[in-house]
Amino acid sequence: ANCSGRRCCWKEETDAVGRRVLCVIGWCPPLTRFGKVYWCESVRLKRRLESCWVGVEVGIVMAFCGSVSVVGEVVGTADRAAKCDVGGWRRDAGRIHRGLCTKHVLMSASSASGSSSSTTVSKDAPKEGTKKGPRFDDHEYVDEAPETLVRSSDSEKESSMRVKFEAMIRKAQDSICAAIEELDGEAKFEQDTWTREGGGGGISRVLRDGAVFEKAGVNVSVVYGTMPPEAVKAASERGVARDAGFKEGEPVPFFACGVSSVMHPRNPMAPTVHFNYRYFETDGGVWWFGGGTDLTPSYVFEDDVKHFHGTYKTVCDKHDEQFFPKFKAWCDRYFYIPHRGERRGLGGIFFDDLNDRDADTLFAFSTEACNAFVDAYVPIVKRRKDMEYTQDQKDWQQLRRGRYVEFNLVYDRGTVFGLKTGGRIESILMSLPLTARWQYNHTPEEGSWEHRTLELMKNPIDWV
Repeated sequence: ANCSGRRCCWKEETDAVGRRVLCVIGWCPPLTRFGKVYWCESVRLKRRLESCWVGVEVGIVMAFCGSVSVVGEVVGTADRAAKCDVGGWRRDAGRIHRGLCTKHVLMSASSASGSSSSTTVSKDAPKEGTKKGPRFDDHEYVDEAPETLVRSSDSEKESSMRVKFEAMIRKAQDSICAAIEELDGEAKFEQDTWTREGGGGGISRVLRDGAVFEKAGVNVSVVYGTMPPEAVKAASERGVARDAGFKEGEPVPFFACGVSSVMHPRNPMAPTVHFNYRYFETDGGVWWFGGGTDLTPSYVFEDDVKHFHGTYKTVCDKHDEQFFPKFKAWCDRYFYIPHRGERRGLGGIFFDDLNDRDADTLFAFSTEACNAFVDAYVPIVKRRKDMEYTQDQKDWQQLRRGRYVEFNLVYDRGTVFGLKTGGRIESILMSLPLTARWQYNHTPEEGSWEHRTLELMKNPIDWV
């Protein structure tokens, strides 16, 4: 009742000991951020509440706790709340504990009855300063990828963009990995699959020490988390209000789903490539698409770069003739390394914060751009993978990989965002090459092939 939010209803039941239980189903910002659910130890109801914001009130224990409750406060005696095992806990007046919690509070029988008043700090209570929200190490490996990584409450809505985008990127992961394995002819992708208790997870596939590729990876991830304040601030500086529906400084819960890939060939004549396509939603109702594909050659072959850019211009022009010039220029700006005064590579397309038309139209564009990768990249590698090269040329490739590492670790928004939101480290750093090189004060000889390539990275041109 009195819920002005969307997709929300209250369900009332009776727990095992006869107490009333209210469960918030769906999402209702006006109520679920501040409302209460009276809950007990019922295992049956715990399962039902996994996708809800859950308030627990037993005696003096009060908590907002659950898979999306990273802004919730835990207040209570130690033995009643210490099992809520993620958060910045502290001791207050010898008995009150407060913290941020992302897992269910597990009550003891005595706590459930409200009879306990122990003030002993449990050994399970996190220490002060523990990271809030999802952690880099809180994933659980599974033998096989589940049919979907989105929460059950989301997957029941087949028409939702969360479900459609995950299905698209998982299909893309399969087709791209198959094409790269065929091109390499020797190595196969290894797969790691993991899930998180609060929903989401990922599928990482990495190929190593192949005939053509030293390292290649294609990752799919589904994330339920809280956007760090600096990410909200950075978006605001770009003119994007990602904290709509929330107070200033308030944590912003979000959903993100994406596919990301980097390929590092052995031969320095074959270019490195990167792509990423993603969809975001905040619990405040804001959504957007982002992504792009860019080429990073060590040695420029004009026909290769024209083919690559031309492939994405064709895709863009089918949807909007302004897309390619806009996204090409955006790519050149985004992959700039300020402390070097050069770009990471020779560009492609890049876009972010895209929500200027209906979601299905932008989903269609993202799908086609993602699926264009094989046609844009594989023919180039086929032409270059068996070319002869010298040790000096291999060393230059290693130096260019060093620039790749510098950009990714210092400037790349996706890398920084993943590190600050508790992402899986191995998946985030999958983009880094197996080997790289830093040589003191190296400058290519003027007029050399290396010099011409570097000049194009300093001064981008229009290839098509």
